[in-house]
Amino acid sequence: MNFFRGVMGGQTAGPQPSGAETIQKLCDRVASSTLLEDRRDAVRALKSLSKKYRMEVGTQAMDHLINILQTDRSDSEILGYALDTLYNVISNDEEEEQDESEDENAQKQADDLGTQFTETFIQDPEHITLLLTMLEEFDFHVRWPGVKLLTALLKNQGVQVQGIILVSPMGVSRLMDLLADSREVIRNDGLLLLQQLTKGNAAIQKIVAFENAFERLLDIITEEGSSDGGIVVEDCLLLLLNLLKNNSSNQNFFKEGSYIQRMKPWFEVGDDNSGWSAQKVTNLHLMLQLVRVMVSPVNSPGATASCQKCMYQCGLLQQLCTILMATGVPADILTETINTVSEVIRGSQVNQDYFASVNAPSNPPRPAIVVLLMSMVNERQPFVLRCAVLYCFQCFLFKNQKGQGEIVATLLPSTIDANSISAGQLLCGGLFSADSLSNWCAAVALAHTLQDNLTQKEQLLRVQLATSLGKPPVSLLQQCTNILSQGSKVQTRVGLLMLLCTWISNCPIAVTHFLHNQENVPFLTAQISENLGEDERLVQGLCALLLGICIYYNDNSLENYTKEKLKQLIEKRIGKENFVEKLGFITKHELYSRAALKPQPIFPSPEQMLFDHEFTRLVKELEGLITKAVHKSSEEEEKEEEVKKTLEQHDNIVTQYKELIREQDAQIQELKEKVSSMTTQTEQLQATVSQQQSQIQQHKDQYNILKLKLGKENQSQSSQGDTQLNGLQTEELSQLREELEELRRQQTLLQTQLSEKDALIDSLKSAAKAAECPAGSDNTELLQELEALKNQVQTHLAEIGLLKAERQELLRRAEAGPSDTAPPSDGSSDAAKAELENRLAAQTAEMEQLKESRSGLEQQLAAATSTAAILQTEKAKLQTEVQESKKEQDDLLMLLADQDQKIHSLKQRLKDLGETVEDEDDLRDQTSDEDDEDED
Repeated sequence: MNFFRGVMGGQTAGPQPSGAETIQKLCDRVASSTLLEDRRDAVRALKSLSKKYRMEVGTQAMDHLINILQTDRSDSEILGYALDTLYNVISNDEEEEQDESEDENAQKQADDLGTQFTETFIQDPEHITLLLTMLEEFDFHVRWPGVKLLTALLKNQGVQVQGIILVSPMGVSRLMDLLADSREVIRNDGLLLLQQLTKGNAAIQKIVAFENAFERLLDIITEEGSSDGGIVVEDCLLLLLNLLKNNSSNQNFFKEGSYIQRMKPWFEVGDDNSGWSAQKVTNLHLMLQLVRVMVSPVNSPGATASCQKCMYQCGLLQQLCTILMATGVPADILTETINTVSEVIRGSQVNQDYFASVNAPSNPPRPAIVVLLMSMVNERQPFVLRCAVLYCFQCFLFKNQKGQGEIVATLLPSTIDANSISAGQLLCGGLFSADSLSNWCAAVALAHTLQDNLTQKEQLLRVQLATSLGKPPVSLLQQCTNILSQGSKVQTRVGLLMLLCTWISNCPIAVTHFLHNQENVPFLTAQISENLGEDERLVQGLCALLLGICIYYNDNSLENYTKEKLKQLIEKRIGKENFVEKLGFITKHELYSRAALKPQPIFPSPEQMLFDHEFTRLVKELEGLITKAVHKSSEEEEKEEEVKKTLEQHDNIVTQYKELIREQDAQIQELKEKVSSMTTQTEQLQATVSQQQSQIQQHKDQYNILKLKLGKENQSQSSQGDTQLNGLQTEELSQLREELEELRRQQTLLQTQLSEKDALIDSLKSAAKAAECPAGSDNTELLQELEALKNQVQTHLAEIGLLKAERQELLRRAEAGPSDTAPPSDGSSDAAKAELENRLAAQTAEMEQLKESRSGLEQQLAAATSTAAILQTEKAKLQTEVQESKKEQDDLLMLLADQDQKIHSLKQRLKDLGETVEDEDDLRDQTSDEDDEDED
């Protein structure tokens, strides 16, 4: 122990050993000591030196420490010392705490040292597996340093360590158990470990999510106080963001698990929102980001729409709008809330309608849209807030023609209310204010009210503005061009040019209005033809785009500015090649590609706010078309127009034939359904026949039982029958005779009806043989079953006839009179007479039941025969209709083939003339690409 006292600082005689020498002696002690206590003391000493002599301990002791983890598993204390030592060597956190003043190079060297030791540790993947096993130990002194060590390894070499854990059996599941640890220190460090583990690895993110991570994390957030919680809530939210961001599978799992509904209580704020702590601001900011992840425009449209619907139904959108209109909310939270509401309503008609109905708590109440626009055009508001409001307005109008119409309507003379401020008035005020950023934002906002909406483009032409007293009003279109020609700031002119390009594109009426002002075209040609500085190149490109739109969407209604004359003007004043070069200035601008990435307007500074995302899509669509239109001659355009008209005619014909084929397909489907219905009815009829056969068999069995019973009674009483019958009254005998005659008449009637049924069945058989349709075999089987039913009925009637014959014999014996035997006494004669009357009454009742059963069977047979005949007729009719439909479809297919051949020949003629002709598949692909960009 004297050795350890020397190491730990005790006074010894002679020179003191260096740190490296001391560490070497300690390593030898760890390797050679047989006593656990000696090894434990040596490892404890290494731990105390590991921070000061990080390099020496890492290079000399790492193998010995790993060996301790493998061999001394039974002693938790030495395991804890070894894990702490490895953590001190590998982690870079301690260096940052101790040496805050060291320069970047020294810090980089420290980071490199941690990375180097991490690589050494993970060279053998079994070391990571061993560490995962350590985490299963419940002992605090083992589990906690193990968690910290694995976290440090993931920070230094995340990808490599993630790969090892991913292939380790139950590796991720062991780490998920840390969240259930009752000791908060381990649970909280477990959150940090899972944050590092899930960074950038979709496979691990899915495993963690399906290990019930969402449920556990949301429970922890609730237990810790939601937005009012501390750093633990922040760690949970960061882990949730890792699991959900850019992971569609986990997002769907989160939505299907009804976890979106559990986010609503996070955003419940009170009336007094002053004095928010920095931690609460951070927590709420992360919560808003979590909502945005679920409805981000980069997600698939279907998934986004589903989450938007869920957020409206559970009241989350309403809660966010409450924060939006609340007072005292910190500016950065308000900005992020606006961005979140923007993406929750983007492209969702129901959510957009709700947002339009939200009012600010003012007197009088004002729509939330109006209040937000007031902030956007107010130059005193923070830049990021103004950008957020613009994004919110764009998302409100995205694929919302109803909302676009409502905004434009506030500018029309018939709807202007002088007593209130409308959205349209705020936009016009911002468009013509002295603040260039307000000009740009208002111009882009107005452009979004016209996006893909021809009706509103035409309606906006009606807007008139009063410029000054005594002067007539001018149109909004004219006022925009007037400001443009006055040479204002670049940002203002870029905004106005984007508005004008959006306004008149795909709207020939607006093009005509623009060209009607004689000053507009000379101004544009002058701007394009001049050699201006670098700052003006973007303005020149936008002017070229605007002039190109005037050519491409020109309906030639103005004689002085037809397509051909405008192209001649370009060739004389600018030059075609120069024009195309200036047009290309737009897409070559450094800020163009940044704006094209995502819909949200994010700019480092107000000066760089030049391009709008939707406008970049318009440029991409029109640039090639305008270039082709400028280079085409008048003859080529005429030929192209003729070919287009011909193609349109043929397309119309093809469309008509397609509609006809669709109708016939529907008719064929309807006929198939009828055939299926008839088949079902046939099956039901067959089931009815089977049921009737079963009933006949039951009646037959009942009759046989009755016959046997009567035979036994006759044998037992044969010796007394003669004497008993002697006492019958003459009236009773005559009643029996009448009843027998009635039965005979009924039997004759039934025989006649049965003959008629036989004739009907024979006619059905002849019709089935003569018919050539698929249903013939089915009808033949039905007729065979009916024939069998008839035979069974005949058998039953024959058996009834036998019963009648037996009864007639009984009457005959009664009429024959007494034999030579002496008459019985009066008392015995009366008893015998009563017994015989009872037997005859019972037999009569049984005969009545048999007659009723026979009548029912005859009715069922008649119904079955009638249904079979109806089915035969309807199936023959359906078969004829199907054959006629097939013939008509074949004729239509031949006509389509002829039309396709004609279209092909016309396209070939266009190609021979040097024109580019796109096939329908190409057009569909292009349309699909454009739709994808819309969704982005």
